[in-house]
Amino acid sequence: QVQLMESGGSSVQSGGSLRLSCVYSGLTRYDDNCLAWFRQIPGKEREGVAAMYTGPTEDTWYNDPVRGRARMTQDKPRNTVYLQINNLKPEDSATYVCAADPGQCPTNLLLRWDDRGMDFWGEGTLVTVSS
Repeated sequence: QVQLMESGGSSVQSGGSLRLSCVYSGLTRYDDNCLAWFRQIPGKEREGVAAMYTGPTEDTWYNDPVRGRARMTQDKPRNTVYLQINNLKPEDSATYVCAADPGQCPTNLLLRWDDRGMDFWGEGTLVTVSS
């Protein structure tokens, strides 16, 4: 059974930074998975934030709203991926959700941040940025 658990969300001032964590378990491929972060605001469509292929290349991709401010990393022995966002803005306020899919990151995810190819999802962690 695949499980993803996010943590690290909190309330911060605009301009601050946060590092979110996603601990995953149950993925059968140790070194061949796509992990991604999305964010959800009530009443709005879920938005892709960042994605990483956990294989040797550790390729990462970032959506435009966070590009240049976000960095996604991994700690393989701990089965954990991190998302650090700097210079937080009020519009970054959302529930941040971790998702996983075995293998390479789906093409639709990378082209359009389409979340339908991701098989497994966490519950999310709330980030609130005040101005």
